[in-house]
Amino acid sequence: MPNTARWAATITLTATAVCGPLTGTALAGPSPTALYAPSSLVLTTGHGEIAADATPERAVTLSCAPKPSGTHPAPAAACGELRATGGDFDALQARTDVLCTREYDPVVVTVKGVWQGKRVSYERTFSNECVKNSYGTTVFTF
Repeated sequence: MPNTARWAATITLTATAVCGPLTGTALAGPSPTALYAPSSLVLTTGHGEIAADATPERAVTLSCAPKPSGTHPAPAAACGELRATGGDFDALQARTDVLCTREYDPVVVTVKGVWQGKRVSYERTFSNECVKNSYGTTVFTF
């Protein structure tokens, strides 16, 4: 084999050995988690009329994509409830099957994070713990 042909064969084999594994990863496509817009929230609750004055007493995390998870006691149900409202916390209505006292002991809930790729910053004050827990089914029950 002439010298030029030998060099051409060596360069071709080297290029195939070095670049071959790189082409496999490029063809693999996006990772499964890249198909989901991020939905990850931190929910806090504390006693007081506004979040600035309330000391947070409890905080939970809630991630809804690609699958429900977090420290929220019922992440799957909470994610389902939020999906049904399109992530609108104001759309969560009080259940009619819950009876609460008229005691005024304000509880403030804050939500910060990302819902389907959009930033979320939400604050709501409830007249007491029972009223807070009656809104929706599981989102604010933690």
